[in-house]
Amino acid sequence: MKLPKTYNTYFLAIIATIGGMLFGFDISSMSAIIGTPQYIDYFDNPHGVVQGTIGSALAAGSVVGSIMAGPISDRIGRRDSIMFACLWWLVGTAVQVANNGRGMLIAGRVLNGVTVGITSSQVPVYLAEIAKHNKRGAIIVIQQLAIEWGILVMYFIGYGCSFIKGTASFRTAWGIQFVPCVFLMCGLPFLPRSPRWLAMVDRTDEAIRTLAKIQADGRIDDPLVIAEYEEIMTVLSAERAAGKGWKKFVSNGMWRRTMAGFTVQAWQQLSGANVMTYYIVYVFQMANLTGNINLISSGIQYALFIIFTTFIFFFIDKIGRRPLLVYGAISMGICHFVVGGTLGAHYTYVPGGVDGNLNVLMRVTGGAAHTVIAFSYLLIIIYAITLAPVCWVYAAEVWSLETRATGMGIAAIGNWLFNFALGLFIPPAFRNILWKSFIVFGVLCFGAAVQFYFTYPETCGKTIEEIELLFGPEGPPPWKTKPGNSRLDREIEEVRKAQTKGEARASISRVVEQEKQATVVQKEQTLVEETV
Repeated sequence: MKLPKTYNTYFLAIIATIGGMLFGFDISSMSAIIGTPQYIDYFDNPHGVVQGTIGSALAAGSVVGSIMAGPISDRIGRRDSIMFACLWWLVGTAVQVANNGRGMLIAGRVLNGVTVGITSSQVPVYLAEIAKHNKRGAIIVIQQLAIEWGILVMYFIGYGCSFIKGTASFRTAWGIQFVPCVFLMCGLPFLPRSPRWLAMVDRTDEAIRTLAKIQADGRIDDPLVIAEYEEIMTVLSAERAAGKGWKKFVSNGMWRRTMAGFTVQAWQQLSGANVMTYYIVYVFQMANLTGNINLISSGIQYALFIIFTTFIFFFIDKIGRRPLLVYGAISMGICHFVVGGTLGAHYTYVPGGVDGNLNVLMRVTGGAAHTVIAFSYLLIIIYAITLAPVCWVYAAEVWSLETRATGMGIAAIGNWLFNFALGLFIPPAFRNILWKSFIVFGVLCFGAAVQFYFTYPETCGKTIEEIELLFGPEGPPPWKTKPGNSRLDREIEEVRKAQTKGEARASISRVVEQEKQATVVQKEQTLVEETV
């Protein structure tokens, strides 16, 4: 039985981005649990590298998933690759719930990571390929919002489960991760395939009909559909002529796009935002918050995350990518310096760990604690409106059609490799270099701003095919590029003018024909009258 399809772009995005919600669920399933007595007692107070390994296991699996994602997506399609990813999630969640120690917990998180690696790379590809060029940023931001809603919902589920005694506390929280996966698997069959993927695999008629239904309510002769499909086929032909294999990621200027896609995702992690998402409970323990107050304060941070990402949803396609990346990185760097400087100037060393937590060996109180809390919140607000959504958007935009699925996998590898490295680094860093951890991230943020400014052209308002020119040898310097001014808009207008001219000519021809017929009729009447 052929299931009906929905073609509303925003509804498509909401269903597809449940894949992002899985990532958010997994983040909070740990961050809400790692400070509870049940977790600490059962897993023998994991700290340092051990806790880092548990935390980074998801990222290790995500690297594997990102490597798999491109070839799978090109073969079976964007939509079906997401369905394939769900199968790994079901198995990984079952292993986590049934765990009998650290080993099974790590194994379950690695399996869940395979899912996250596939969905985090292919959901943005799917969204980028179905969205109109002037709405693409907002559509892909829905992916980030889904991650954040997953974080918030799962965090407070974990908080509620913290009142359950024994291992049922964390087993219940981790078991609830089945729910969004099942919803996603039920919703995917109702989504259409990507029209650009259909064109790539030569399913031309289906590609045109799908593009028309998504972009123009099924009107195949709409100027937008005609202009966009012509551009897709023109660029696809050029890409096919350019060559096969891994050379296509570095030849003819493609190395610039490969570098941009990989590094923008790496910088998202190197900005230090994971300190505030994975380990916010530890940071607030440094600021002398304990027990339920700590957990609730951490939950407030996730709520702020959603509020401010929702705000940028309405403006990301007006402001552009470059300003948000450059100024966001600089602002986050300043926040890291303030947090690190405040801790360094005022901390008390606690060798036995704050509240027995061996990952937290320093504490500040009074005004210094308030400063740490305030700038931790400010850092996450800035991240929510800049690097968090924009890095996903930019990474999905820079690739050509032939390289997009595998290219986004390469970008996701950049994200997950550094996510894995930082997951391992942060707990030992908190123990060994203490407050200097934040100074390291501050320096990295300023490094990111420099690269954003000098090497990333503006992609806002451009078609995915048009972005190819920005990265080409003849493209303008990145710092001279501006949002908007899309060539597709001009091509649509040309098609519209051609159609108007065609209609005008048809009208003129019709009138001329009518006049000829009228003249013939008049002559016939005259002849009849003369004969009579």
